Amino acid sequence: MTYSALFTPDPSALTIALLVLPHASILEVASTLDPMRSANRHLGREAFRWRLISPDAGPVPLTCGFALPSDGGLAAAEGADALIVIAGYRREEVATPALIRELRRMAPRFRLLGGIDAGAWVLAQAGLLDGYRATVHWEDLEDLASAHPRIDVRPDRHVIDRGRVTAGGAAPAADLMLQLIGARHGAALARQVAASFLTLPRDGAEPQVPASADALRPDRRIDPRVARAVARMEARLDAPEPVAETAAAVGLSVRRLETLFRAAFGMGPGAYALRLRLQAARRMVTDTRHPLAEVALRTGFSGPSVLTRAFTRAFGQSPSGLRRGGMVGPAGLEPATKAL
Repeated sequence: MTYSALFTPDPSALTIALLVLPHASILEVASTLDPMRSANRHLGREAFRWRLISPDAGPVPLTCGFALPSDGGLAAAEGADALIVIAGYRREEVATPALIRELRRMAPRFRLLGGIDAGAWVLAQAGLLDGYRATVHWEDLEDLASAHPRIDVRPDRHVIDRGRVTAGGAAPAADLMLQLIGARHGAALARQVAASFLTLPRDGAEPQVPASADALRPDRRIDPRVARAVARMEARLDAPEPVAETAAAVGLSVRRLETLFRAAFGMGPGAYALRLRLQAARRMVTDTRHPLAEVALRTGFSGPSVLTRAFTRAFGQSPSGLRRGGMVGPAGLEPATKAL
């Protein structure tokens, strides 16, 4: 993989413009910005500079309810070395045609373009990822690959390909910034910055961890065969297999798999697989405009009516009702922040 020239040893100051779109996550903003601040602190000088910009030059409403002040609109990015787009929910609403046109016009002025979470979608809509390797949040990988076949979509945590960088979410964004810091100022500084946040950098080529994170929680000792069973369920959301086939594939009897699942998750494997499918359906209902028939197809239900009945039992609201309300969860809150 060929890296951008920005990922080479260079003590000079680097300026990054962060274009934050409405309904982004504050955690993704902090994960991108704070490693640079920490690097400056450890170096004792301003090796990284940043500008927070917004589409309309005004404050940006985030998913947590805060409004993030900005330093101006896209024009304020002039002169920066890199432009990184941070986006989350309602991408079809916030990535307006005017914004896409302006991004396309300004792109050649930057040495590096990046996208965090749905920021990759925004770059893709502008045609700025065609011919590049890229990633996006794991929930959106299939849709991005389908909508933009000229992009080599990878399931990695983050991807660096020449003048493009993309990260799947908040934690991968921090890993990406640690890699940038290490490339420019040495691995020792990257380790110091990571230690400041009580973490360790992870390799960008590692796969993103979807709902099976449930099976990897540190407070649970999960049988590896259960983790493999969960991975099979996640890989087969659109064509769920019988529990007996899952059990056989991981070398267990159905009864033993039932016992292990109930010990780990408080439910049997069939119920757990259904939960995964319904969670995926809810994400599609809230985050995309896919017709319910397609949502049902992608999550292994025989039709919209079958999906609607299961969905309503699980969430107390029909998919169409949830979509009309534009919300999920109590009190009209935004959808829960995507997995790290």
